[in-house]
Amino acid sequence: MSARVKNPDGYQFTVRPLSAEEGGGYLVEYPDIPGCMSDGETVEEAIANGREALRDCLAVLRESGRKVPKPGIEPAQWRQRLPRTLYSKLTRQAEREGVSINSYVTAIIAEAIGARGTNQGHRR
Repeated sequence: MSARVKNPDGYQFTVRPLSAEEGGGYLVEYPDIPGCMSDGETVEEAIANGREALRDCLAVLRESGRKVPKPGIEPAQWRQRLPRTLYSKLTRQAEREGVSINSYVTAIIAEAIGARGTNQGHRR
């Protein structure tokens, strides 16, 4: 099962783990842009690669004069208050990963949702 996540550009994307047969890592796909996908060893890397793929796909559509699809789902925003110690830990980890705290937390949530969906699929 994949997790649907908001992209800063407004396009939703899904993140799912790839099986060992598929090469491992994670796959990011943009349902609003057919064929737009990328992967990475970590969720964070897959999302970063996916954003690059999205920019490339949108550029190709514009350059070829084709219509650029609008995002199918309006972006949403929510706010969460965190203890300062947790915020500090998240900030340091995001810096180590070389991403913004928003991207880092989005990746954590996507990974958790994807893992839960995968695990739930195996329960009987």
